[in-house]
Amino acid sequence: MLEHGLTAPAAPRRAVVIGAAGFVGGTIEARLRRDGVATLPLGRRDIDLLAPDAADRLRGLLRPEDSVVFVSARAPAKNVAMLMENLRMAEAVCAALADRAIAHLLYVSSDAIYADDANPVTETSHAAPSTIHGMMHAAREMMLRNATQAPVAMLRPTLIYGTGDPHGGYGPNRFRREAEAGGPIRIFGEGEERRDHVAVEDVAALASLILRHRSRGALNAVTGVATSFHDIAQELGRLYGVAVESQKRPGPRPHLLHRHFDIAACHKAFPRFRFTPLRDGLRRLRDAAGSSQRG
Repeated sequence: MLEHGLTAPAAPRRAVVIGAAGFVGGTIEARLRRDGVATLPLGRRDIDLLAPDAADRLRGLLRPEDSVVFVSARAPAKNVAMLMENLRMAEAVCAALADRAIAHLLYVSSDAIYADDANPVTETSHAAPSTIHGMMHAAREMMLRNATQAPVAMLRPTLIYGTGDPHGGYGPNRFRREAEAGGPIRIFGEGEERRDHVAVEDVAALASLILRHRSRGALNAVTGVATSFHDIAQELGRLYGVAVESQKRPGPRPHLLHRHFDIAACHKAFPRFRFTPLRDGLRRLRDAAGSSQRG
């Protein structure tokens, strides 16, 4: 649950976005600039968080009035080596924060921290990750909470989609690429798994609201609507005019077949905020891809 530090929201003096060269971080940084917030975007070329001098370099850039947004990660973390790299990156950020006072810290985490049997999921659901990726985010959350005296907020998105996604994970991002290549869109089995999908622009909008309220606590970036991969593929197939085909699963059916979220906490924190309906978001994916090809 979020607690707002500012009853009257105000733009932070400056937002330092660590991971601004990435898909999610770049979208957040662009949203903050659009909202009139001065930003300091930091990508790997500015600070390599795995370098020995990373903490010192970051420490030298931070000011007491800064709001820090930490997004940078090697994701999804699939093995122990990636887990340890991500923890070392967080260690550098924590070392810098331990020696520099800041105004606010926002960490972009993941709903993967929650136990698989938490249905519906809320911000108070038990954190018991069953994947290395979820373990990484849960550990980072604990590290960051203990690294600073500033208010700390955790934004926990579910599956994110958007035109700039570099991963092409199973779902809207991969299906769009297959459709743009002329199809077919391929789903595993019947595509019966139901998941919540959130537009990257909505994640950025929530990040901006959290910074303006100087909130602390946790908030899930989820729409509250779970949709099957079959229905997502069919909608994109209709938009692009391509076929959808079923293919044999590469392994057993996922043990976590469906995941549902209760978004009452988001409504309470930001009553006027509305998530992008998935159908509208998929149409925006198609339109943005068409614009870039024409450009």
